[in-house]
Amino acid sequence: MLNGKIAFVTGGSGALGQAIVKVLAREGCCVAYSYKDAKKTAQQLETDLTMAGAKARAYYLDVVDASASVKLANIIEDEMGPVDILVNNAGIAQVMPFAMIEEKDWDMMMNVNVKGMFLVTKAFVRAMIRRKRGTIVNIGSLAGMRMLEVPVHYATAKSAVVGFTMALAREMGRYNIRVNAVAPGILEQGVSNNVPSRLQEQYKNYCALSRTGKCEEAAELIAFLASDRSSYINAQSILVDGGI
Repeated sequence: MLNGKIAFVTGGSGALGQAIVKVLAREGCCVAYSYKDAKKTAQQLETDLTMAGAKARAYYLDVVDASASVKLANIIEDEMGPVDILVNNAGIAQVMPFAMIEEKDWDMMMNVNVKGMFLVTKAFVRAMIRRKRGTIVNIGSLAGMRMLEVPVHYATAKSAVVGFTMALAREMGRYNIRVNAVAPGILEQGVSNNVPSRLQEQYKNYCALSRTGKCEEAAELIAFLASDRSSYINAQSILVDGGI
């Protein structure tokens, strides 16, 4: 489905990030991915995929460092080739009631989840514009699309993913670059581990499938949106939530 394509995934060492990297590699991509803190995990993933015959490489990146994103975009193009697929997956969560959110908490959430997405996209989209082709998939959240009991600053940041996706898709369409978003509900691993058990049980009660999701299930949709099989899907934020 993606043979010969080159992808870059931010936050590739997390639970969802690893699933995305694995699925893209399985589909024939050469996958570059970034990590910030989990160096050993990222390197182990690279080793495992390489031993399995896939082409994957881990790179350190702080997504809020604009110059580092530009530098990495050039490095990946030199070492692997021009990036066809960008997955903006890096993000953070913080469980905190609104009254306790400090300005620094708000800024941290917006910097990583919104500014980071902007900076990385700007760094990588330039080459896509020159070649007049590419696909971008942004990772949002059910929290940014439904009225839920979630931290306000997190929901706000993930709501921004929707607006960013729609506006960027409109502008990039002229260059044959598609932009979509995937918004998972509660998954079994990753940031969802921060969700209190009470809310997880409540989620299952309201979910049509009566369960939480798997990172691999979201990753499969991301790979589909990155492929030519979804060539007429654009500017969408697609929920992967089991039916809420």
